[in-house]
Amino acid sequence: MPDRILVSGGAGYIGAHAVLALINQGDEPVILDNFSTGHRYATQDCEVIEVDLRDKDGVEKALKHRKFDGIMHFGAKSIVSHSTLQPLNYFENNVSGSINLINAAINRQIGHFVYSSTAAVYGEPRAIPIKEDHPTFPINPYGQSKRMVELILEAAYEAHGLRSISFRYFNAAGAALEAQIGEHHEPETHLIPNILKACIKENGSGLKIFGNDFETNDGTCIRDYIHVNDIAAAHLKGLGYLKKESEAKQINLGTKNGASVLEVINVCEMITGRKVEYEFASRRIGDPAILVSDNILARELLDWTPAESLEKCIEDAWRWHRSSGF
Repeated sequence: MPDRILVSGGAGYIGAHAVLALINQGDEPVILDNFSTGHRYATQDCEVIEVDLRDKDGVEKALKHRKFDGIMHFGAKSIVSHSTLQPLNYFENNVSGSINLINAAINRQIGHFVYSSTAAVYGEPRAIPIKEDHPTFPINPYGQSKRMVELILEAAYEAHGLRSISFRYFNAAGAALEAQIGEHHEPETHLIPNILKACIKENGSGLKIFGNDFETNDGTCIRDYIHVNDIAAAHLKGLGYLKKESEAKQINLGTKNGASVLEVINVCEMITGRKVEYEFASRRIGDPAILVSDNILARELLDWTPAESLEKCIEDAWRWHRSSGF
């Protein structure tokens, strides 16, 4: 029997790819989104519940007469710089909204909950690669809000038996070309789409690199880039795991490989055949030099291995940006 899965934030970048993975597996995703940042074109003809997670009564009413086998929760604000300027807005949306959805899951006896967390819960890394037992000291309201929800899910398991996995993503990239979905944010703050947008421009300019004095080989930040389809695949495995195991778990999703900003630019130039002009700017506050994931736990518990390379992330993203016009 196919599973019926509620996907909050299913019209967003990663959520839409999880919806596609569910469809391809033969399951029935139902999207819950307020479309504040999600896109209607990304809903892939699924049933859509349009409600804001901050509306407790609206969330309860939306789920009251529906049956679900599990929840994937992506709905959140996610721009770090905005979170420092609007911390209360981020806590209200990411924490209060999540509490409303968790309460609805408990009330409706939906026992499996997969949560979209972030590597930002770790803060400044003390060891590389980062393992799940690394101390969690998030340094911005975005990361703090995500860590709060992880702790709430642990408490919900202890008190109510709600099984959960919180996936701590590193840097999502790539696109699912067959569904015409990809990464499109306003404003765009992520490196790869900003490089590719610069490539689409006639002069290939307008790109800023924040910091060239880090303690890395070329002075620029090193990050772990993971294909969005690999993230989606992990969510399917996460739901399967929760059917067998009773716990509240945090698991990294990354490749265990890092690439610097300049290395990413070089790969983009190779794939696009275009020169990228850029300028260096000052470091952003709170940007660590290196963020690279240890992914042994995901391999061992979920039998999950990232299938796609950085090159494939950029190839897919480049084709999507050119075809979509974004």
